[in-house]
Amino acid sequence: IGDAMSTLKADTIQSTGGGAATLTKQIAAKHYITYNGSQVVTNSFNNSSITDVASGNHRYNFTNNFSAAKSYSAGGVMAYDGDNSEYTYSIQPKNSADITTSSLEIVGVFVNRSVEGIQDYGYNCSTSHGDLA
Repeated sequence: IGDAMSTLKADTIQSTGGGAATLTKQIAAKHYITYNGSQVVTNSFNNSSITDVASGNHRYNFTNNFSAAKSYSAGGVMAYDGDNSEYTYSIQPKNSADITTSSLEIVGVFVNRSVEGIQDYGYNCSTSHGDLA
């Protein structure tokens, strides 16, 4: 029995049919982004830019389109840069008409005991899952 540690090196991995190997029974994020309240991106994948539509309303512009409009899910979190103990935050698609193959418009919703509404936040992240075109 050989060494328990092995190294696999390859330039290309293909399926038995000759095409690109794909994930099986797994889901991987096809888009993610982290950014601050000034829309300065700190990390991203499959994201070309952010459009500031309005306060708490941003559009992520994808590098690679998804396969069909409204055929993928998106979600995320944000945080106020102060006390986080009494707050609820969410990022969600603004509405289904805004979900396209090349971009996603999201809205950040803030709720606590005394203040609520759509606002910009200091720290944001979001992921999208689905099939790329």
